[in-house]
Amino acid sequence: MDAIDLNADVGEERGDDAALFGVVTSANVAAGGHAGGGSVLDETIRLASGAGVGIGAHPSYADRAGFGRVSQAHTHDVAAITTLVREQVLVVASACADHGVRLSHVKAHGALYHDVAGDDRLAAAFLAGVAQAAADMGSSGLPVMGMPASALEHVSRRSGVPYLAEAFADRAYQADGSLVPRDREGAVLHDPEVVVERALRIAVESRVVSVDGSVVDVPAVTLCLHGDTPGAVELARRIRDHLEAHGVTIAPFGAPS
Repeated sequence: MDAIDLNADVGEERGDDAALFGVVTSANVAAGGHAGGGSVLDETIRLASGAGVGIGAHPSYADRAGFGRVSQAHTHDVAAITTLVREQVLVVASACADHGVRLSHVKAHGALYHDVAGDDRLAAAFLAGVAQAAADMGSSGLPVMGMPASALEHVSRRSGVPYLAEAFADRAYQADGSLVPRDREGAVLHDPEVVVERALRIAVESRVVSVDGSVVDVPAVTLCLHGDTPGAVELARRIRDHLEAHGVTIAPFGAPS
C-alpha cells in the first residue's frame, strides 16, 4: 500500500496553523529568521505537540522583510551558513524540550532551501549546522528534508544523513525537477482539482508533469501542503481525503532514534 507523510511550514504568522495540525503529520516550524520565533514559536509547538504532529526546525536566512525568499549566499560563507543553521535548529529544539517533545527533522526555508539544493558546498555547510545542533542536543543525528535528486540529497546520502525527499502538489515543476521560481507566472497552482490530482499522482506514481509537458520523477516520502494562501486549509483537507479515498496511507516518516 502507498504511504506518504504530509508536512506544512508553520509558525510563520501567515495561516491557520491550528487547523492545519488536524490534517498534516509533520510540521516545519520557523525559528525567527524569516518569521515567527519567540512567543509565536512557543505557541506553534504547543499546538503541534498537542495534535501529535512531528516537529521539525525550519531555518532560513535572517530576512524577515523578504520572508526569507532572497538569497544571501553571496554574503554568507560556509561558516556563516553552518552557524545560522545550528543556531536556528537549537532555538526550535529548545522550545520542543520545553513542551516535552523531540525535534524530528530539519527543512530549510525559501532561498536557503533552493541554495542548498543546487550547491554541494552550501549543502555541506547546511548539514554541518544540523550535525552541530544535533550534537549539542545529545542526539545521534537529525533527518533532513529537501528536494529529490538535489545537491542536498546527494551530500546527505554520501554523509550517511537520513534524507526525506519532498514534493509539492501546488507548485509548478521545470523539466529538470526544480520548482518554477515564485516570481514567474504559473509558479503556484491554484486550481484545487489540479492540485488534488497532482498530489495523488505524486503519492502513487512519484511523478508530476512539468511546465513543458515532460514527466518528472519525484520519489518523495513527504508532500508539502502550503498553509499561507486563502483556502489553504480546506485544500489540504481535500488532498488528504482524496489520498485516503484512493488507498494512500497518511503517516509520519518517524522521529530519529
